[in-house]
Amino acid sequence: MSDSASPDAGAPVAPPAPEVARSVFGPGLPDAERYVARLAGDGVTRGLIGPREVPRLWERHVLNSAAVADAVPPGARVVDVGSGAGLPGIPLALARPDIRLTLVEPMARRVEFLEEVVAELGAPWRVVRGRAEERSVRAAVGPVDVVTARAVAALPRLVSWCRGLLRPGAQLIALVGARAVEELSTLAPELEAAGMREVHARAVGAGLGNAATTVVVMTRGAR
Repeated sequence: MSDSASPDAGAPVAPPAPEVARSVFGPGLPDAERYVARLAGDGVTRGLIGPREVPRLWERHVLNSAAVADAVPPGARVVDVGSGAGLPGIPLALARPDIRLTLVEPMARRVEFLEEVVAELGAPWRVVRGRAEERSVRAAVGPVDVVTARAVAALPRLVSWCRGLLRPGAQLIALVGARAVEELSTLAPELEAAGMREVHARAVGAGLGNAATTVVVMTRGAR
């Protein structure tokens, strides 16, 4: 792990990578470790990650985010909206170097953190400051195959924000809580009225133990 993970006395210490991380990230594991070190250090001091989250950064945040890779098509152009500390976008891109990633985030301090992570890792990802619903962001992002989001907003609101980014046939993949999954059948008519099709829940990350999760996947219709 990078020496940048060495904190001052009393600061949170980045947890070691679990063995399963090797199979998830492969050659990208050292970069994943550097990212976790950033989260445990700058991520905490800047208020992006709560200090109590540090011991479970791998399982609850990084591997949980990387599980989304199961639902993303090969070579997809992915936009992570409301990226915050880079979740799920950065772990997804580390697990799937074939994708092209853009991180969209409106808050300046979070954008600064994301830009520093991208620079430190020497990654080809782009960082765009703004909100998904803004025309300037749509212009900066360009064509999109997949939009990802993690705990950004309730699904109907998320769809309203992201609809302008989604061309017909593009997918929205949302990491949501168990309650949203349970309510999906009730929400489906509203999501379909907003132009989304094939709305369904999908289990991802089989083999990741407690990091496995369920995402909600939907496709932008032709109209």
